[in-house]
Amino acid sequence: MTSPSKNNFSLKAYNTFGIEAYVAHFSIFSSVVEAIAVCKAHIAPLLILGGGSNILLTKNITGTVALNNITGINITEESQHNLIVKVGAGYNWHKFVGYCMQQGYYGLENLALIPGTVGAAPIQNIGAYGVEVSNLIYKVEFINQTTNNLEVLYNGDCKFAYRDSIFKTELKNKTIITHVYFMLSKKQTINKSYESLNNYFEAHNIKNPQPLQVFDAVIAIRNSKLPNPAELGNAGSFFKNPEISMEAFNVLKYKFNNVVAFNTKKNTMKLAAGWLIEQCGFKGYRNGDAGCYQKQALVLVNYGSATGQEIYNLSEKIINAVTDKFNVLLEREVNIL
Repeated sequence: MTSPSKNNFSLKAYNTFGIEAYVAHFSIFSSVVEAIAVCKAHIAPLLILGGGSNILLTKNITGTVALNNITGINITEESQHNLIVKVGAGYNWHKFVGYCMQQGYYGLENLALIPGTVGAAPIQNIGAYGVEVSNLIYKVEFINQTTNNLEVLYNGDCKFAYRDSIFKTELKNKTIITHVYFMLSKKQTINKSYESLNNYFEAHNIKNPQPLQVFDAVIAIRNSKLPNPAELGNAGSFFKNPEISMEAFNVLKYKFNNVVAFNTKKNTMKLAAGWLIEQCGFKGYRNGDAGCYQKQALVLVNYGSATGQEIYNLSEKIINAVTDKFNVLLEREVNIL
């Protein structure tokens, strides 16, 4: 059964920024049947919450917030070299990646320690250290909030792009993701294309890393530069790395010879947003309890009692400064509510 609806409910414990905001009605569902019941009975608008790791609450919310608590892991297909794993959308993402490592299911190790739940992975098309989750998703199962029917989209129909998907555009606020199916490998194929991973292996004299060593390395690297949300409120990377044309990059490179960028292999360059922000003097910046993390300028933090609006105002200040200095427009990765 779904949990009884709670009225005027605080969401402070349900968002990793630790922002105090209230919702008119709050409930929890743990199965597809319960999720459909929430759809039928909710007081509009309906917001589905997972780990609360990619949202910034700038105000109280009218309508209903429902927490997705659907868990469970099942193998639906298996061959000699591959398998399809069905996972409940409410399952903790990092725990799922850790489970796969224990079972010898490979492909997700570069995505260790990303906060949030499995259901958020396809929405955001999460990615890190040379891997995007869209490369491993087989299909996504969801409830259509308009019809209350259970539907499926296969990978090719999800319109995956950099930190984007159909669930953030055409289907935004129109679905409840219930399960995600991943195509994983039993073969130990390593992706160490990311420079910081190679640096880590060299520093630790690891010449032929195994998937579990990649998993451990990613955790170590992330812990070294990103704050733990349980200790310091944040939502990870607040901005996307902006992508610009080669022509625009050449102009930028002429003005700023040390600009940090990556070739996307499609005649564009992806700029390091953290570098841009740091060059504008925001690394370690703090205004009241809203600040920019001292070890990684890409991460905005709540030092205690910052409001969502104060965090948002800081992000706006950063966007304006980067635009003025580099003529590059930063785009927020975090969802603003």
